[in-house]
Amino acid sequence: MYVCNCNGLRERDVRAAIAAGASRPAQIFKACDSAAQCARCVCDMRKMLDEDREALRYAAE
Repeated sequence: MYVCNCNGLRERDVRAAIAAGASRPAQIFKACDSAAQCARCVCDMRKMLDEDREALRYAAE
């Protein structure tokens, strides 16, 4: 599934950037050698970041 149509970023690209340590949408764009254009994807990226944080929180318990 595409998360960012402007840059052609797929969900797996965004998740890989998050796994590599990105903690903000700007860091995800940088990790994917791209830049925010229309920014419609930023909400989806934030949701994915929140899901990752939540998963780590439960794993730590």
